[in-house]
Amino acid sequence: MSTEAPVRNVVLVHGGFVDGSGWQGVYNVLTRDGYNVSVVQNPTLSLQGDVAATRQIIEQQPGPVVLVGHSYGGAVITEAGSHDKVAALSYICAFAPDAGESVNTLISGFPKDGPQPPILPPADGVLFLDREKFHEAFAGDVAPDEAAFMADSQVPWGVEALGGTISNPAWRTKPAWYLITTQDKMIPPAAQRDMSQRARATATEVAASHSVYVSQPAMVANLIEQATAA
Repeated sequence: MSTEAPVRNVVLVHGGFVDGSGWQGVYNVLTRDGYNVSVVQNPTLSLQGDVAATRQIIEQQPGPVVLVGHSYGGAVITEAGSHDKVAALSYICAFAPDAGESVNTLISGFPKDGPQPPILPPADGVLFLDREKFHEAFAGDVAPDEAAFMADSQVPWGVEALGGTISNPAWRTKPAWYLITTQDKMIPPAAQRDMSQRARATATEVAASHSVYVSQPAMVANLIEQATAA
C-alpha cells in the first residue's frame, strides 16, 4: 500500500468559447474541501500559447498537480501534462488527442448524422458559436439566463488552436480520469468514450450537457478528487 499523501494542488484549464470564470462552482467545492486550486486563463488563440500559459501556472504550484481540462482544454492538458509536476489528468468531456492529432483531427471523425456544433464561419482567424443556438448546443442543462450570459460573453477561439498538434500525449505516461457527458451536443458521447478508452482513463458517465462543469460542479469536483486520491 502506498504511503504517499494525496495530491492537494489542482489546476483547471478551460476550453474554447469560454474563460476560466466558468470553473467557479468547481473551484468553490474543491477549495472548501481543502485543495489549492488555480485557474488558467487561456488566450485560446493557439495550442502552443495555451500550453505555455498552463505550464506557467503548473510551475507556480508548491507540489504535485492534478491537471484538469474541459473540452478543448483536454488538448491543452494532453500536451502540458508532460510537465514533471503533473501527477494525473482529469478530462471533463474533453478532447484527448494522440501524438500528431489535433482538435480538428478528432472533430473530422465525429458522426455526420448527429448534432453538429453551431460554429459560425471563421472571421479574422477566430470562431464563435451561434448565440441563438448556444444554450441548446453548449449549455442545455444551465439556467437560461446564465446560458444567455455565456453566449453573450463568448471568448473568440482561434482557428489556429484547433489545428495545433500534440507532440507528446501525457495520457500515455500519466493516469487519467474522464467524465463522459451523455447529453453532450458539442463532443458526441461515443467520441468521448472512444477517447477515454484509448487513454485508459477511469471513466464516469453523467447525464449532462457540455457545460457540466457549470451545471453540476459537485460531480466534476468529485471526479477530480478521485484523481487526487489515487
